[in-house]
Amino acid sequence: MASATVPLLDDTVPFGDEEDLNQNGSTSKRLSHPYVTFFHVFFRGAALATYLFWGLFNDSFIKCFLLVVFWLSADFYLVKNLSGRLLVGMRWWNYVSDDGRSHWVFESRKGDPSEIRINAHEARIFWTALVVCPVLWALFFVVALFGFKFKWMLLVMIALSLNGANLYGYIKCNFGASANLSTTTTDFVKSQMLKNAVNLMTQPSSSNSQAPKTTTVA
Repeated sequence: MASATVPLLDDTVPFGDEEDLNQNGSTSKRLSHPYVTFFHVFFRGAALATYLFWGLFNDSFIKCFLLVVFWLSADFYLVKNLSGRLLVGMRWWNYVSDDGRSHWVFESRKGDPSEIRINAHEARIFWTALVVCPVLWALFFVVALFGFKFKWMLLVMIALSLNGANLYGYIKCNFGASANLSTTTTDFVKSQMLKNAVNLMTQPSSSNSQAPKTTTVA
């Protein structure tokens, strides 16, 4: 995919200017955004726990399906719109240009450490949860496939789409749209996964936020 520079948006990312920085540029607090960090882990963990242990308390697949999708949807919204910006200073989003083309934008806040507010502990938690959960869902997919549990496989595929969309989006934010992350075919498949995931959620407006330092369009 071609990359291009787009005008910076009038976007406010509340990193907490009132917080003190340590020598590494990270905030001195152990957790600068404890509630966001908690729910970043909680929603993902709740979806996994519900999928694994629901059968111990209830045998209704429909109820389990709806509850897991609820946790996944809440997690997708939080990670895409809040925890990514607050914990690691990144975001990805989509817009449609005047000619009707859909563009994916991957942004990463970079610059002098004194200008950004990234907490090293929060960043570590963010990336750990972002990577580990899709890996676990992939294992569940293999188990459901070889166990011929096709209805559960559908639920796992939804989880992989939502978790995988955020993982891919933030990898692109971190390494840049020009990074050689995959082949053209894989890029196409992943782009479709992003589109399907976003269609499941209402895309919020980004008109009230401060733009990060670097901007690329995929």
